[in-house]
Amino acid sequence: MQLGSVDGSLQTRELLRILRRPPEGIAGEGAPSMPESLLWNVYLELRRRGEPQAGPYFIASLRSLHRRRRLGAAALPVNDPDPGEHRLVDDALLGELWRAYKRCIQSRRTGPAAQLLRDIEDQLQS
Repeated sequence: MQLGSVDGSLQTRELLRILRRPPEGIAGEGAPSMPESLLWNVYLELRRRGEPQAGPYFIASLRSLHRRRRLGAAALPVNDPDPGEHRLVDDALLGELWRAYKRCIQSRRTGPAAQLLRDIEDQLQS
């Protein structure tokens, strides 16, 4: 699977598996761009399909990546593959929260990003 894009032919259960356990290559040092972008695109595809588990799995995966970034446990990439991907969602507030979250991650500001992550979770639950 290519980062930043989702193969629409993948079955829903395969996409859910990506959210639950992202492939090793997306978060390693050799990855060219933010692993969060792949998770976002998978989430959007699952949301488009009406999958009710998409939101909780998306948030759990983001929290895991955020924890790794905060602890500095791995050198996760911060290159943004698609600066306009926040426009892909029909919820404008969610899109803006996502854009702000990515900007914080790119500038390595994990504190403000944590608050934005909570805001994203609240928006998904509403």
